[in-house]
Amino acid sequence: MNRREFFAIGFSAGVFISVPASAQSGWTELFDGKTLNGWNRIGEANWRVEDGIIVADGSKSGDLVTPDHYADFELLAEIWVDEKANSGIFFRCSDASKITATNAYEANIFDTRSDPSYGTGAIVNVAKVDPMPKAGGKWNTMAITAKGDRLSFVFNGQKIVDNVQDNKYAHGPVALQYGSGIVKFRNIKIRKI
Repeated sequence: MNRREFFAIGFSAGVFISVPASAQSGWTELFDGKTLNGWNRIGEANWRVEDGIIVADGSKSGDLVTPDHYADFELLAEIWVDEKANSGIFFRCSDASKITATNAYEANIFDTRSDPSYGTGAIVNVAKVDPMPKAGGKWNTMAITAKGDRLSFVFNGQKIVDNVQDNKYAHGPVALQYGSGIVKFRNIKIRKI
């Protein structure tokens, strides 16, 4: 069996368990492991695929945005960042041409954010984190659930944001963020619920 046949899932308990890919009905792979097909580029980040991983680095920011919109969903992804990286996943973006934390939800990965209460593990401007986990220098798992006005964010198996209520954004695309540092994504999948 290859690595893609197993993926960590488990939202209700806040921990991940491996299950065969064949048992994961309804999941859509957002990254084919080879190309950036299925993603729209916003901004000037140098997104590329290296060894089956989406990578960005350099001095220009930007996002990879899904053409599809999602309302209620579960999203799973793995992310690697260096210690100074600013990244994360935007979801329910209200303007797919210019995405910010003021027009979308942002599941943040930013270990050196000046206000750490909205750093790694937080949903910016919605749900603070304390203490803030660190993401730099290792592969991390992200599990985001949006159902109605309820949002959850599980980071490395720990439920950081648990069913917080917010209704600013009801649906929209998902976007991978590149702000600074070195950022890598793999095993990105989504399931409508």
